[in-house]
This record gives sequence, C-alpha cells and structure tokens, in this order.
Amino acid sequence: MEIAYWIVAALLAVFYLYAGGKKAVQSQEQLQPMMGWVDRVPMPLVRTIGVLEILGAVGLILPPLTGIATWLALAAAIGLVLIQVGGIAVHLSRGEAKLIGLNIGLLVAAAAAAWLATTWL
Repeated sequence: MEIAYWIVAALLAVFYLYAGGKKAVQSQEQLQPMMGWVDRVPMPLVRTIGVLEILGAVGLILPPLTGIATWLALAAAIGLVLIQVGGIAVHLSRGEAKLIGLNIGLLVAAAAAAWLATTWL
C-alpha cells in the first residue's frame, strides 16, 4: 500500500506543482488559452487556488517523507479532492461538461491518495 501511495502522490504532486505554479505566477492573459475559466474568476482567487495546489503537492510528499505530522498528507489529499469538486462545479456552471474529465481523474486520484494515506497513518 505504501508503494501505491507514493506512486499516486508523486504523480499528483508533479501535476499540482506545475498547474499551481502557473496559476500562482502567470498573468490572466497567459493562463487564458489553457484555463478558459480565468476570465470570470478574480485573479486573487486564481492565485489562491494556485498556492493551495502547491501546498497540497508539498503536503502529499513532505510529511510522509520526513515522518513529521504525517496526518498532513491525508489533509492535503482531501484538500485536493475539494479543489477538484470546485473545478467541476465551475466547468458545469459554464456549460463545459465535456471538460470535466481531467477534474474527475484528479479527484479520483486524490481520493485514492487520501484512502492510501489512512492505511499507514
């Protein structure tokens, strides 16, 4: 189970470090081609989402790696599930039901990471 956690957590961490980093530092114009929803969301909220994604990625990896406050890995995974629930809601509210596949995949992966984290906490 531990190996499964590390595989899922590493993949999620890489994705969220990339996506969160982009949201945290790029302008609205730079984000627009990849993330059409940024035109209707205030940039401070986009930046906040980016920072939360980065913190989630770090939370999946550092606590279990160091053995310090390992419960934070579970909290990070649950937080990433909630981010994807919000992402699905935004896409559905914009009539973009076809675009929620990635969100569903990330939600399932984060839920799996949360479940796997409970097996060794």
